[in-house]
Amino acid sequence: MPTYQHPSNGFTISTDPERLDVDAIHRYLAEDSYWAQQMPRETLERALAHSLNFGLFAPDGRQAGFARLITDHATFAWLCDVFVLPEFRGQGLSKWLMEVVWAAPEIQGVRRSMLATLDAHGLYHQFGFQPLASPERYLEIKRQNPYGAPTAN
Repeated sequence: MPTYQHPSNGFTISTDPERLDVDAIHRYLAEDSYWAQQMPRETLERALAHSLNFGLFAPDGRQAGFARLITDHATFAWLCDVFVLPEFRGQGLSKWLMEVVWAAPEIQGVRRSMLATLDAHGLYHQFGFQPLASPERYLEIKRQNPYGAPTAN
């Protein structure tokens, strides 16, 4: 599995699923993310098993961040579950993570790459992402509160 070493700060990115700290990833997604509140661990495990995962690791080996691609490795890639833990932010790691993700050999030449974000448009614009050119062509089924997260009144 490919491992990438940051040239200046000792962080690494690996696609080796054995290196992932599933507890840390689950804790962040289920407790701190805005998109996966209360996600069951079993759901995350199933998602990880069927995705191309990029673990970001601190110099001491701790999970520092994560990104996941849902892809057929030929025509389509959906980027999701991207995060850098708060203690590691401000070091350019999210940009480096995106550089590594979008350079992955498995997705070179795919016809369409997509993502959804509430607040990181500036990061993704650096990698060529733009609003949908033809939003009228896209449809979705969105299940409200799929994991039973508390909702605001």
